[in-house]
Amino acid sequence: MQLEELVIKFQEKDEKAFETLYNMYSQSLHGVIYNIVRDNAIAEEVMQDVFIKAWNNSSSYSAKKGRFFTWILNISRNAAIDKTRSKSFKNKKKNLDAEFFVDILETNENLNQKTNAIGIKKFVGKLAKKCKDVIELLYFKGYTQKEASEKLEMPIGTIKTRNRNCINELRNILQVK
Repeated sequence: MQLEELVIKFQEKDEKAFETLYNMYSQSLHGVIYNIVRDNAIAEEVMQDVFIKAWNNSSSYSAKKGRFFTWILNISRNAAIDKTRSKSFKNKKKNLDAEFFVDILETNENLNQKTNAIGIKKFVGKLAKKCKDVIELLYFKGYTQKEASEKLEMPIGTIKTRNRNCINELRNILQVK
């Protein structure tokens, strides 16, 4: 079954389509969520919530606006960021030992392997360094544009422009594939 047909069935509340899409994307989405929340159990919980939210709001997806994976990836990223901003998450993380922070001090080339389950790393790797830096912070590490601006020491307008241009460049690379 083609992806377009699968998504239509998903929007029609077909449980088999839900299961197929879950199997296709859950590992990748879990990786993105994990890179933001840094807790496997929380990442699993957020991922489950993401698929329920996608199921309940499937009518809001439009193929004209973009790919299904991009749509559900944005839901995942936003849900993970929302989770890190929640009071319960902040309270849980207050008394962590140093082990939690070891993974945060990683290099820009180190994308979680689960994130790469559909080959994202290969395509992001083809981008210029300035694009890799922005995309990794915004999409793989859950930074807001303001936080990325501070981290990369550049104006927020530059971050927004680079994000838009780099995503367009990534789209072009994916279409050539």
